[in-house]
Amino acid sequence: MSKIIVLMGAPGAGKGTQARLIQERLNLPQISTGDILRARAEQHDSLAEEIRAVQAAGKLASDDLVVRAVKERTGCQDCTNGCVLDGFPRTIAQAEMLEKLAAEQGHEIVAILIDVPFELLEKRATGRRSCPVCGEIYNIYSKPPKNDETCDLHPEVKLVQRADDVSEKVNVRLKTYLEQTKPLIDYYERTGRLHRVDGTKKQEDIHQEIVRLLQANNVGNGYRSEELKRA
Repeated sequence: MSKIIVLMGAPGAGKGTQARLIQERLNLPQISTGDILRARAEQHDSLAEEIRAVQAAGKLASDDLVVRAVKERTGCQDCTNGCVLDGFPRTIAQAEMLEKLAAEQGHEIVAILIDVPFELLEKRATGRRSCPVCGEIYNIYSKPPKNDETCDLHPEVKLVQRADDVSEKVNVRLKTYLEQTKPLIDYYERTGRLHRVDGTKKQEDIHQEIVRLLQANNVGNGYRSEELKRA
């Protein structure tokens, strides 16, 4: 049976990177609810009108509205063999709706958590610096520039820190994530479908661990044999 991969991870855990790698190597579409809603709002029907109304009001889309958009997207031909959900579900209510949706479409759910200690996540975010000219990203803890606070490629340019990467705002983001996501993690753990991956490893090592995990769950027919051997 085809699988819906629910990929979870705190801000800075590398979830987006791993979702893209899975998409590229397993030939499964990466589905972001934000992307779905933005694209769907451009169409001309009742669902698009509802989404535009929510966007215009500056409100969060309701669980029902999000699930309807997800159901429509996962029902597309390119999702026949499954897909990767990035950023959905976010609540128990959405998870329960996804259960029903998956059953209707003949999918099974595999949940993967990229697990990274909050102390490391804070360092990844607060230590992040970027070059305003070329966009090169550094980290003062793990990938510092050769010269303090200047770009290696543009030594005359001072690196900048994003306004939301200061410690206070990072801690708020992580606390919000924990409050919203812990019940969801517990939900998938109780049903025996949660798989934890060590997010402190190198990007490729994390990906290889995810590959092995997905293969054990009969996901990944899109991999070429030589890629599986390397993993």
